[in-house]
Amino acid sequence: MLSGLHHAAIICSDYARARAFYVEILGLTVVAENHRAERDSWKLDLALPDGTQVELFSFPAPPPRPSHPEAQGLRHLAFTVQDVAAVKERLESAGVAVEPIRTDPYTGRAFTFFKDPDDLPLELYEAG
Repeated sequence: MLSGLHHAAIICSDYARARAFYVEILGLTVVAENHRAERDSWKLDLALPDGTQVELFSFPAPPPRPSHPEAQGLRHLAFTVQDVAAVKERLESAGVAVEPIRTDPYTGRAFTFFKDPDDLPLELYEAG
């Protein structure tokens, strides 16, 4: 019935800061960027190399995340990478705080967490 994940949507508090983070630091490719004047909102479509997309939205005064990290709803967004340690080092050199690398006890793969500018938990997960 389902054939894949098309996109994940994120609402940010500061569009320019979030755009810079996802495009300049994480390296996602801009597919489309639209200002929706009637909603005082931006919608930025970003792509990963496999075609999966992230939609970045801005809205006036969005409510903050109710708790962290165990709030009901989306817990975190995980990105596959070839080398977790290398990406961790690159993020840290850009000023992003990254947790120590751990090993998934079920798969044996390396992973770690970091946060976007709005404190959304993001994960790096070693590709298989």
